[in-house]
Parts: sequence; structure tokens; C-alpha cells
Amino acid sequence: MPHDIRFSDLALELQEKAREIADKYVRPHAAKYDKLQEYNYDAARAVAEAGLFKTWIPKEYGGNGAGVLALALVTEQLAMADSGFGVAFAVNALGSFPILLGGTEEQKKKWLPQVASGDKFVAFCLSEKFAGSDASGLSVTAELDGDEYVICGEKKWTTNGGVADFYSVFCVTDPTSKSRRISTILVEKGTPGFEVKKVEDKMGIRCVPVVETHFDNVRVPKENLIGGRPGLGFKHAMMTLDHARPGVAAQALGAAQGALDLALVYANRRKQFGAAISSFQMVQKMLADMAMKTEAARWLIYSVAAGVDAGNAEKIAKTAAMAKCFATDVAMEVATDAVQIFGGYGFMEDYPIAKFFRDAKILQIYEGTNQIQRMVIARKLVKDAANLGHLDPYIPTETQVSYSKDEALSKS
Repeated sequence: MPHDIRFSDLALELQEKAREIADKYVRPHAAKYDKLQEYNYDAARAVAEAGLFKTWIPKEYGGNGAGVLALALVTEQLAMADSGFGVAFAVNALGSFPILLGGTEEQKKKWLPQVASGDKFVAFCLSEKFAGSDASGLSVTAELDGDEYVICGEKKWTTNGGVADFYSVFCVTDPTSKSRRISTILVEKGTPGFEVKKVEDKMGIRCVPVVETHFDNVRVPKENLIGGRPGLGFKHAMMTLDHARPGVAAQALGAAQGALDLALVYANRRKQFGAAISSFQMVQKMLADMAMKTEAARWLIYSVAAGVDAGNAEKIAKTAAMAKCFATDVAMEVATDAVQIFGGYGFMEDYPIAKFFRDAKILQIYEGTNQIQRMVIARKLVKDAANLGHLDPYIPTETQVSYSKDEALSKS
């Protein structure tokens, strides 16, 4: 994990643009789009015009090459105003990472500039009804028929579905293989047989659609096979999630900071027993804990994102999982405590803190549940313990421990 986190001038410029868009286009309309369950196209257009979709895409493919740390800064600002819109923005990175990380040069040049300009939105189609945390258990199939792949089946929980123009779809291309059964295929909106079916009625992040995507003999050119050869899909998915988790963590960071800010303003204004409740020690403890954990999450996220930008992407699985898990747990905890500080008003939809609470929960679930993140972290810790051999002399063996106990008893 890098200790030297440097914010480029470009990253700070993009952060400031995101803050301005959040103040003008996102926060004032968050409640409206939440109630309507509609996408905030005005904010999305402002994001495109400001060049924020270029953030994670290299210059040679139409982006500005600002990197994953800049992506975290931008996402944080947008999510601070409306964590639902933070998701709507960041999911474009999730959907385009398979192309960026695993695509051929030709595929990158064809699709990424359209994403960078904001002309096209992207979605990520991995989860299915019976394949959530078990990403290897997919059932959607893609069979090669001449120069085309024929895709059949359905995907669940496709965020940005219906809004997106491109879909990175993970399919089974070789059911007989264990290690290379899955491939990634790009499907374009409007392809015959490809439909958005059920639109989910969600508890939170209601301004961004989450849908079922159905594939009824969808014919896609062989050239849309990401990477140019089959069997790379599971690798693409894992690389994508490692790169995207700092972005999910940044969504959580924005949500936590947004909830904390509202709680601070309310605690200063709300009077009980003749004094602002911010003067009460119990409330002060809550605010202090909320602030400490939010700040801890912030620098863990920035550190992991900086590690990706420094070229340490292959080594970040553990820390990316830590950032995602810790930050999203913090977001849920901060939102819960913020509702408590608001008291009865916090339970009412008249106040925006209720929306922060509803939005926070999904952060602990999607893109890898926090239980899965803890498994990733623990497995890496156990594996890395092999590097701690220099501590062996300080850990007695079971035989030594048994002998010591027997010796002690014989001397007693």
C-alpha cells in the first residue's frame, strides 16, 4: 500500500467540477428523482460536458488519464449530494473496466472514446438469480455460430439497465471447462432479442435503474468477444471488481460525509432542554465517532486508489476489499447514527437523512457482499503469513507447549 498519495492538479480540478455539478444539478433534485425513480439526465449531461466521464479512461482512448484516485474524488463529491447518482456515475467505470483491462486494442479504440465523451453509458452484467457471490456459477450461455455468438438466458441486478447503451455481459462459452468456462461479450442496446424486463422497485438508490436483462437468442458479432478469445471472462470480472472497489468505497465515503454534514447542521439547530443538542455529550460522542470513521475510510480509499494508479493493481485485491468493506460499513453506521440524531424527524421522508439511510444499505451488498470481502481479506492474510517466518522462534510448537505444561505440573 503506497504511503505517498499525490493529488494531481487535474484530479483536483475534476473534483471541483464534480462539487459544482453536485451543488447545481444533483443535491437540489435528489428527492424528486428518488420519489419518481427516474434517472437524472440533466446531471448526467453536466457530468459529460465537464469531462468527468473521461476520468478513468487513458488519453489514447479519448479520456484524460486522470486515474482511479481522481475517479474516487469525483465519485465522492457526487455521492455526497446523492449517493444514488454517485452509483449512476461510477457504474460506467464498472461497465467499461472489462474493455479497458481485457479488451483488444481495436475494441478499446472503438468503444472507450464513446464512454469518455458521455455519448454512451455502460452497464455490467454479471449477477444472475442463482449466481450472486458465486460469480463462477453463471448459467447464461453464448454459443459460437459461424461469425456470431448466440446468447441465451437472463441476468439479474443490472445497474444502469435501460439507460446504458453498452452491456458487458459475462456468459458461459465452454461448459466443460472449469477455469475457462466464462467469456465477456459486449452487447449493444437495440440488438434483436435483447430486452430489459423487470425494473426493480428498490429500497434505495432509486434514481438509477436496476433491472433484469433478458437474452433470447441474441446474435452478437464475434468481434464483440472482449479480449478476442474465449475463456477470459472470470479473469476480466475479478480484475474489474478489484479496480472498481475503490469507486464503490468512494460512493460510501460520499454517503457517509453527506449524512455526517446533515447531522452536524441539525444538531446545531435542534434545541432541547434549552440548549442545542450538539452540546450534549452523548450526541458529541456520536458525531466524533462518525467523523473519525469517515476520515479513516477516506484515506484508506485514497491509498488503495493511488496504488492502482501507481501500477500495483495486481497486488490490491486485499486492500481493495478492505476499502470497500470498511467504507461501506462506515456509511451504514454513520447513516444510522445520523437518523438517531435527527430523532423522530430522521424517520420521516420530509428530511433527506432518511434517503441517505435507505441508500447506504446496498453499498454493503453489491459488487461483493461485505462477508465476501472479509473472506478475501482473511485468505490473503493467511497466505501472506508465509512471509512471517522470522517470527517462528517466538511461537512455541504444540509439543513445546505441552512439555512446558507437564514440566510445570511435575515441579508443583
